[in-house]
Amino acid sequence: MNKTIFEITKMDCPSEENLIRMKLDGISSIANLDFDIPNRKLTVFHSGQIDQIEKSVLELNLGGKKISTEKTDQTEFKENANQKKLLWTVLGINFAFFLIEMTTGIISKSMGLVADSLDMLADSFVYGISLFAVGGTLTRKKRIAKLAGYFQITLAIIGFVEVLRRFFGDENLPDFSTMIIVSIFALVANGICLYILQQSKSKEEAHMKASMIFTSNDVIINLGVIIAGILVNWLSSNKPDLIIGTIVFALVIQGAFRILKLSK
Repeated sequence: MNKTIFEITKMDCPSEENLIRMKLDGISSIANLDFDIPNRKLTVFHSGQIDQIEKSVLELNLGGKKISTEKTDQTEFKENANQKKLLWTVLGINFAFFLIEMTTGIISKSMGLVADSLDMLADSFVYGISLFAVGGTLTRKKRIAKLAGYFQITLAIIGFVEVLRRFFGDENLPDFSTMIIVSIFALVANGICLYILQQSKSKEEAHMKASMIFTSNDVIINLGVIIAGILVNWLSSNKPDLIIGTIVFALVIQGAFRILKLSK
């Protein structure tokens, strides 16, 4: 058995972990993958040569670089039996808030909430791709990834068009109180997701230290919508809401292209 360590400089949350797992799925020589997200390290336990594995890691363009390969006597690996159940729970929370934020965003005329809902949907896709395709062929998984990526891009483009329409049109102000209240609940939901994810590896101190890394993007987005709501009320303008909506739509498209890499 060989042990190869990779440095993955752009691996900073569970989304990248799932993308890497999807990419390496189907390589029969891999016995186990061990992710150290805080230190951005991936340890691959495998038999045979590392060439195919290294090529797959580099193709993701996540800043992957092989650090070392050595022999190891380790043949047993601890797998968390509850991981699948935890991922289903996280997926459920993210998808529920996608529905909540999309609905309240449309009702309150807030593009910030609509955009944040798509960010929640993007997280659901990342977890769902792995879960829905469990036991399926690699071709099936890639097909699901492609559909998810294009669907996400389509929604984000529609969002951009609506932002432009509202920017140049004469629209009513979004309901700032709804923006703030719903975003606060979304912030709490992200905290719950973080807690759930930590339970899968609760004894590993490194993953506890990674808490700020795991939630940084979602927390920043939630806080951005809250601040935009305050500015909408203060300035009596819908521009802060449109600005935060544009930023989040751009992040959603960036995530969609990352998912599409899996279909290649």
